[in-house]
Amino acid sequence: MVKQKVVIRVSMNDQKSRSKAMKIAVGLSGVDGAVLKGEGQIEVTGEGVDSVRLASLLRKSFGHAELLSVGPAEEKKEEKKEEKKEEPIIQPWVWTSGVPQHPIYEIRCTNQFQDPYCSIM
Repeated sequence: MVKQKVVIRVSMNDQKSRSKAMKIAVGLSGVDGAVLKGEGQIEVTGEGVDSVRLASLLRKSFGHAELLSVGPAEEKKEEKKEEKKEEPIIQPWVWTSGVPQHPIYEIRCTNQFQDPYCSIM
């Protein structure tokens, strides 16, 4: 089946009625997700969602529910991001005083999600 999007307007006044409407919408079979849109609108997406049954359940609880639209869900195309492995930046330290004769390297990890302590292994 094709995913569909159902938009219903319900008179919801407070947070308690919003959560009650969301519980009713999500409790229906075939529902993948529900979102509160705008003022008193619920957008329900899923496969095989019975929009008439959803509207009648909301009418039963709230007294007024208006079916605004039923149509295919617009699927978001996920762009593939190329993950680049950033190699650590190596900067040589050169001592001019004559104590060490070889350069000393400092290794800095630029990946923010890595451990703060970079391992050379």
